Amino acid sequence: MGEVVLLSFTSAFNPTLIAVTTLMLLLPHPNRLMLGYWLGAMLMSITLGLLIVFSLKTSGVVSTSQHTLSPLADIVLGGLTLVIAAVLASGRDQRYRQRRAQKREGKPEPRWQRELRRGTPRTTFVIGALLTLPGASYLAALDKLTKLNYSTVVTVLVVLAFNLVMLALLELPMIAFAVAPEWTPAAIDRAKAWAGIHGRVYAERGFAVIGVLLILKGIVGLILAT
Repeated sequence: MGEVVLLSFTSAFNPTLIAVTTLMLLLPHPNRLMLGYWLGAMLMSITLGLLIVFSLKTSGVVSTSQHTLSPLADIVLGGLTLVIAAVLASGRDQRYRQRRAQKREGKPEPRWQRELRRGTPRTTFVIGALLTLPGASYLAALDKLTKLNYSTVVTVLVVLAFNLVMLALLELPMIAFAVAPEWTPAAIDRAKAWAGIHGRVYAERGFAVIGVLLILKGIVGLILAT
């Protein structure tokens, strides 16, 4: 059981979740967006976790998925994130945005940008469900959980608790909005103002760190699968 607990904390340090949470905090009504994402993530992750534990114990799905889907997706996403960091560092994105702005003068804002600015809990619910496929730590924990022979009720509770820990980086700002609804938006506004001044430099570093962590996570997942 101790290994399952340790893996739950390992899974909480998810670069993808960090990036998505940071993005939602910069959008209007982040508390609603994060709640939508959390509900989608919990629904998908708990459903798949229980399905694996109760129905697919001996089918090899855990090891197969761990070996192919999640680690490779992390490596690919990490590579793309490093490319973004390199583009930001080179300044090419600024030149590109300037050319785009000149071409768009007098034209209406693209629909996808309007939808993004209007981000809704329904949208983040779908994104949360799609981005919360079982990762290497979760799959390893589920594999160990199947061997502990717990009762159905205890198994369900363990899977639920694992997911609560796994999404802690998203739950903490949600709790802040619930406990301090007046203080939290002001703090976010101050963070936005700070990001407007220093955001580019830290975005370069952040994307670089996240890219490296995703690639390392994918490599570790492939190693654990062998």
